[in-house]
Amino acid sequence: MKLKSFNDIKHNKLIILGSGPAGYTASIYSARANLKPILITGSEKGGQLMNTENIENWPGDSNKLTGYTLMNRMNNHAKKFHVKIIHDHIIKINFTKKPFYLKGNNFEYTCDSLIIATGSSPKTLGLQNEKKYKNKGISTCAICDGFFYKNKIVAIVGGGNTAIEEALYLSKIALEIHLIHRRNIFKAEKILIDKISNSKYKNIILHKNCVIKKIQGNTEEITGIYIQKNNTNITQYIQISGLFIAIGYKPNTTLFENQLNLKNGYINVKFEKNNMTSTSIPGIFAAGDVIDNNYRQAITAASTGCMAALDAEKYLNKL
Repeated sequence: MKLKSFNDIKHNKLIILGSGPAGYTASIYSARANLKPILITGSEKGGQLMNTENIENWPGDSNKLTGYTLMNRMNNHAKKFHVKIIHDHIIKINFTKKPFYLKGNNFEYTCDSLIIATGSSPKTLGLQNEKKYKNKGISTCAICDGFFYKNKIVAIVGGGNTAIEEALYLSKIALEIHLIHRRNIFKAEKILIDKISNSKYKNIILHKNCVIKKIQGNTEEITGIYIQKNNTNITQYIQISGLFIAIGYKPNTTLFENQLNLKNGYINVKFEKNNMTSTSIPGIFAAGDVIDNNYRQAITAASTGCMAALDAEKYLNKL
């Protein structure tokens, strides 16, 4: 439904921020409880999962499943229960009084209760030239940009699931992939580590115990990187056409810093019986990557979205 003005929105019982697994799950459960939620997608509809090529651990889906497909299914599921989905990005909030106030790029909103499921964003290396060559050879999404590096030499930095999944994906496209990890042991799932060790992927070259020290390029694009072995002065120059950064994510919580209790950027939730997802402000709940710095799985994000919806229902029933 396309809204023409703020008058079309009026006041809402419940608003859900975020359109990843947590946000969509919360919307489905709250809609079934007749709370008539509004879901505000954020700037990236579908969240980080939209960039995942192959999901092998979503229960009930043993065949090939992409993140794009899964998020579209969740979107359709939410629409089935008449969730009002609005493409907007919240830029200002006021939680100091009720109803809660939110201002987006397109509309303003008020609500009695709020579920924050704004997800996370990729971390950066913090190196000189990193910003300069963003989208000029530096990317955080191999699935989005891998096509541009057909038969070229690229590098990936990281040691978790995302880094290895991107290396495996690029092995079918790029001529050579240099996977750079600062530790000696990968922290990815064992099944992925086994895959990357398979002789089938001869074009993936591992650089363990190494970090990127410098990014080089010309006026138009990245041309290479210098890597250094930990605790040594040994450096190596690798000529590349693309660098994919996969070193983890940071929660999208900057907007809430001065109004909710946070710890290391994550929203503090009470984890109390019958009130698992409640934040420091009654009526505001949180789910997904904004509260989880440990498990960080699509299925756990969805489960906390379910819990947040149930907690919000209990809260609203008491009003």
